[in-house]
Amino acid sequence: MHGKLALMGMAVAFSACQPSQGAPPPETRPGIDVLLTDSIHLVLRRRVGLVTNQAGVDADGISNVERLGGAGVALVALFSPEHGFRGAAPPGARIDHTVDSATGLPIYSLYGAVSSPSPDMLESIDVMLVDLQDAGARYYTYLATSVDVLRAAGAADIPVIILDRPNPIGGLMQGNLLDPAYSSAVGLLAVPMRHGLTMGELVRLAQADLEIQADLTVVPVAGWDRSSYFDETGLAFVRPSPNLPTVESLIHYPGLCLFEGTALSVGRGSDAPFEQIGAPWLDTAAVLRALTPSRLPGVSLRAVQFRPKAPGDGKFADTLLAGVRLSVTDRETYDPVATAVELLTAIASSHPDAIGWREAHFDRLAGGPGLRRAILETRSPKEIMHDWPSELARFRDRVATVLLYPAPPRP
Repeated sequence: MHGKLALMGMAVAFSACQPSQGAPPPETRPGIDVLLTDSIHLVLRRRVGLVTNQAGVDADGISNVERLGGAGVALVALFSPEHGFRGAAPPGARIDHTVDSATGLPIYSLYGAVSSPSPDMLESIDVMLVDLQDAGARYYTYLATSVDVLRAAGAADIPVIILDRPNPIGGLMQGNLLDPAYSSAVGLLAVPMRHGLTMGELVRLAQADLEIQADLTVVPVAGWDRSSYFDETGLAFVRPSPNLPTVESLIHYPGLCLFEGTALSVGRGSDAPFEQIGAPWLDTAAVLRALTPSRLPGVSLRAVQFRPKAPGDGKFADTLLAGVRLSVTDRETYDPVATAVELLTAIASSHPDAIGWREAHFDRLAGGPGLRRAILETRSPKEIMHDWPSELARFRDRVATVLLYPAPPRP
């Protein structure tokens, strides 16, 4: 592994999945809190750049910008990922540089004219902080942004500190592995669709896999383990992006995001984005009949109707859609990716001329063309996913050296 890899202020406590009735939630502190209480020496008397957005808050919901300024840290520039500093921009929207009205600091957009900090942006900076909430799925672009920052800072001999946050959907790993030939901003590393890692762990893996020369430190989350979902941490939930408003939507996201590569809506612009799929032509009765409940543990599916309002993906605005709504019934057994494959095969079978493959985008999301081709060949979901368990086993072995948090068994 290249570069200096450090783990600062490690404090991990074991906690059960569900707190006992009447007991307080487990104490969890994100990396920003750990930095300011245990590792403030890393940023004091240094000019600091901060990559963050609206989800960059401490355990009390106070913004990291306010916390750092109050601790006497010399913030000199802010940087924002996809959706912008306030997290309100539509998916894929190019964002311009601007100025933070509260602090007067420049906000350099890393999802617009540039995706990486330029030498001019870094000229006055001594250390870069990255405080971004990942979504737990391979498709999320914040890893690509963090890696671009790591590369640029490494080239400028500027240390990078990742302020880690919980994986909001825990440590389960599900789906296929990305073919590196299809690496992109929506799938940067050879990781599963549901990768089970935190942002800090992902960046550690990226530094090793991509051989990035940089001084990297991860300030870990305190009081979190891999068995816990975000709503079990006691932390206030802040949506990481506009169409992931709940933990439920985040749990479905590793599977239903695949439908972005088809003509179907994923519920953007509705009251339940990434909890439902739909289209005006969808025969929900036929789709539901084609599904085998025994192959869909941990989730219930039902027919619904919804009407997207100003959907960010432009699909079926103000049109009444026939849809299928998903609800998690058992987080332990639910596999969102396997469920999505079951739905994709059922819809491709019942609506072969309407599913509307957006081939390049679907293949980027799916980590290569294999999944789409297997569905077109009318292979069964069992056949399609036959090799995935062995892929996941090899992946777990490969990432063991970058993991920072324990995984006690759930009771």
